[in-house]
Order: sequence, then structure tokens, then C-alpha cells
Amino acid sequence: MENYQKKLDNIIEHLTTRPRLALHSCCGPCSSYVMEYLSHYFDITLFYYNPNIYPPEEYDHRLAEQLRLCEIFGIPTFPCAYDPDRYFDYVKGLEEDPEGGARCTKCFEMRLDYTAALAKEQGFGLLTTTLTISPHKNAPLINSIGEAVAKKYDMEWLPGDFKKKEGYKRSIQLSKEYNLYRQNYCGCKFSIWE
Repeated sequence: MENYQKKLDNIIEHLTTRPRLALHSCCGPCSSYVMEYLSHYFDITLFYYNPNIYPPEEYDHRLAEQLRLCEIFGIPTFPCAYDPDRYFDYVKGLEEDPEGGARCTKCFEMRLDYTAALAKEQGFGLLTTTLTISPHKNAPLINSIGEAVAKKYDMEWLPGDFKKKEGYKRSIQLSKEYNLYRQNYCGCKFSIWE
């Protein structure tokens, strides 16, 4: 199994400039540590594309928290359109899958593909996501999806497993420090009951 954190450390060690980085974010708490860590090495613009979040009021709350945190960190944010119908169409037939199954894989693909296309339009050549900070998310799967999506758009994928090096623990500390809303479910309609 690849050590994505080691790959990231190696990339950072050999940087000679501060590359522009398109960072897909799932929420403020997950992005907190990732932004803090990566902003030492990259010029980050955060892309918030999460049509999976349900209900719309929850989406609005999470987006507001993300925008507030980006303002604190001084990181530009690109909030993307909220299109839950696209999400439901994309995962159709997988509604009964358990958390972490094929439905989640499709969701990761959809969100990273959309973000990559938008980031490429904006002139970015480097892409990553905050999704790997969660101890409930499969970092090798997310990185393999990210690599494929980046290749599709002629971009480079920045690998990572942000839960490593106490990243998840630091995200909890930062969430407390900034009084961030921490949701108690992943975000989609189907994860509410799991």
C-alpha cells in the first residue's frame, strides 16, 4: 500500500516555488488543518463542491462555516453551485449501499471531477482534497480517484493522507478554537440514518 503522506512530504521537500493549488473541501472542520498545513507551501484556492449535502439548510450552514474559516485563514474560496439533483442522479441505484461503499466512491468521483474541471478552467494545474483527513474515509481510494481525475484534465494530483501526523486531531483542536460547527453525519441524505 502506498504511503500518501510520505509522497506528499517528498513533494514538499523538493518544492522550489509556491505552486497554486486547487483544494476541494468537504467542510470547514475537515479543511481547517489541511489549509493550515498546506498554506505553508502552496497558494491555495478552496473549491467547495458538495451537492451531496442534505438538506439544503445543512448545505447552507456548512458553506457559511467554510466561508468564515477561509476568511480567517485568508484563503480565497470558490463556492460552486449547489445541485443536489445531479448527486441523486449520479448515485441512482446505490441508495441502499452502506457508508463507505459504491455510493461513496461515486460521490467522490463526481465531486473531484467537477472540481478538477472548474479548477482547470481557472488555470490551476495542481489539485487535492480534504477528504482524506477523515478516519472514516479510505485515503488510498480517494487518492486513486484523484489521480485519475487529475490525469483526465491534464493536471497533477497532490497526494495526501491528512489524518496522518495528528492531522485529524489538529482539525478537532482548530474546530474548537474557531468554534466551528461539526456535523454528526457525512452529509448525504443516506448517511443521516447510519
